[in-house]
Amino acid sequence: MASPMDRMKQLVDELNHHNYLYYTLDQPEISDAEYDQLYDELVRLERETGVILPESPTQRVGGEILEGFEEHRHLARLWSLDKAQTDDDLEAWYQRVTRLIHEYNREHPEDPLPEPTFSVELKYDGLTINLTYDHGVLVQAATRGNGITGEGILAQVKTIRSIPLTIPYRDGIIEVQGEGIMYLSVLEQYNKTATEPLKNARNAAAGALRNLNPAVTAERKLDAFIYNVGYSDRQLFATHQEMVQFLKDNRFKVNPYIAFVQTMDEVKAELEAIKARRHELDYLIDGAVIKLTDLRTREVLGYTEKFPRWAIAYKFEAEEVTTILRDVTWEVGRTGKITPVAIVEPVEIGGVTVQRCTLNNIGDIERKNVKHALGAEVYIRRSNDVIPEILGKVTDEKDGEEIQYPEECPACGSKLVQRGAHLFCENSLGCKPQMVARLTHFASRNAMDIESLSIMTADQLFTELDVRDPADLYDLKFEDLIRLERFGERKAQKLLDAIEKSKQCDLASFLFALGIPNTGITTTRSLAEHFKSLEAVRQATVEELLQIPDVGQIVAESIISFFADPRVKESIDRMLAAGVSPQFEEPELAGETAIVSEFSGKNVVLTGTLQKMTRGEAAKLLEQAGAKVAGSVSKKTDFVIAGEKAGSKLKKAQELGVTVLDEETFLAKLRLK
Repeated sequence: MASPMDRMKQLVDELNHHNYLYYTLDQPEISDAEYDQLYDELVRLERETGVILPESPTQRVGGEILEGFEEHRHLARLWSLDKAQTDDDLEAWYQRVTRLIHEYNREHPEDPLPEPTFSVELKYDGLTINLTYDHGVLVQAATRGNGITGEGILAQVKTIRSIPLTIPYRDGIIEVQGEGIMYLSVLEQYNKTATEPLKNARNAAAGALRNLNPAVTAERKLDAFIYNVGYSDRQLFATHQEMVQFLKDNRFKVNPYIAFVQTMDEVKAELEAIKARRHELDYLIDGAVIKLTDLRTREVLGYTEKFPRWAIAYKFEAEEVTTILRDVTWEVGRTGKITPVAIVEPVEIGGVTVQRCTLNNIGDIERKNVKHALGAEVYIRRSNDVIPEILGKVTDEKDGEEIQYPEECPACGSKLVQRGAHLFCENSLGCKPQMVARLTHFASRNAMDIESLSIMTADQLFTELDVRDPADLYDLKFEDLIRLERFGERKAQKLLDAIEKSKQCDLASFLFALGIPNTGITTTRSLAEHFKSLEAVRQATVEELLQIPDVGQIVAESIISFFADPRVKESIDRMLAAGVSPQFEEPELAGETAIVSEFSGKNVVLTGTLQKMTRGEAAKLLEQAGAKVAGSVSKKTDFVIAGEKAGSKLKKAQELGVTVLDEETFLAKLRLK
């Protein structure tokens, strides 16, 4: 019978093998339950023996909070890369490279360098990490720092499960470099339950790896791509291809995208291909890296004071730039939340001129060190056509004027209250921006679907007809509307007809229309399915609400507080008295409208634009078919239905081997009975 120590070694080897298959190759061989059984056995043996082997996977969960980071001196310098932003820049680099090679060959005709060939790799937008292995054991991990010394982050890096704690290469010391990243899908999932949502994947990864609490790092579920061997105490390979193979052979996660090409025309073609698909990736990149593949040529060409001569970073059109923060205005939202908006010196990012940036809340202002930044230089970032955000101040100096936080609502003059990092105006019935936004939300497609009630119409109803509450809409008369500017008979009747039609609504849409704090369309749908009547939702207790998978303590308390508000009670009662009748319809399991299909009991994700229906309509069909519609792709996803312009979710599905259906196939698989 094996001793406890022998069994522990066996378990460690087996678990690390399965970690490699799961996190690096994405090819698991055992179920999660089988893995957990082995893991639990190892934990029990470690507890009984008091021994933890250095490569044990139990060391990846994050230990005690560290007091500070220790300085680490790299065995070889981590170089920055010279940058090219145009084809002319790239061509100039190529001409320098070929000139240096030809000059060397003229002087050394007996042993010439080969004609240059190239690798093209992705340039990740994360945090550079440097890993030190001593005779196969991971002994240190560090940030890049100034290239010569960095900060030791071994405990944090150990939480990244794709990074091996031991490797097969045992013949000496090596340092390898890579990039710590947070997948965009992981960030999206993290933010669904986060008390303080993370703003972007790059800062999330960098912040996690430089957090003194490794448990925080573990929660972020980071990953890493390894791309270089920076130091070895012996010659290991002659080409970049051999280096990449060495990394793969030693169980490092190497990005599958790497191209080896012969000419600069091929390099440029690869760059165009990367540009075309960059926003389909599930992680951030900001360019590509071009390197000479022959390592002897690299050694001959050497380095400038700052950069290797044999590599260059091709930067895509800037999505992060610096500009001057000129002013901060304060905008009032539907819930009364006051949001600061930064007014910056106009600057172009990715072909778009930017003048306004989000700052989220006063906590964001403090955290990003822009409290004293008026008139000073700040970093801003724009990603995927979303509103740009301020990332922080360029310097740590207090070299700008102070941003003054308002004490009164900029719209109605009411006294503001602070809750956490946010300011609120509590004048919900008299504050115009709040009421107009609330009316517009109430009338939106996924809510009461009142056609023609635009934000301009809502503004007009508030100003001229004193509409202060959604219930007031059901009191409107033809003679009220016809006297409004831009309202003819046809427009007035069309709005009244739409309001009348909205009275017959489904329960989930009505709950969403009410604008319950901390709930969205998914949560309100879950409320409707669980309670099945408006009255049951209004009378629900915290304990009953917590039985719903989408509802936690904060959301449950928000729902209770909302329906306990006398103004909300009065508004709902008035709407019910006016004939509004929210109903929950059980999906029929038999009969003419039932849907029978292979989607029953399956996890399905919708992505892209469908032509024959909206994604909301498709989701309803799937739910009637017994499917669970999810927002992100994972290993548990059974089907992805992809419409036009499907992006990162489609890519993730293809990487995971999930079945992808186009719209026609999806509809064909839904059989009406």
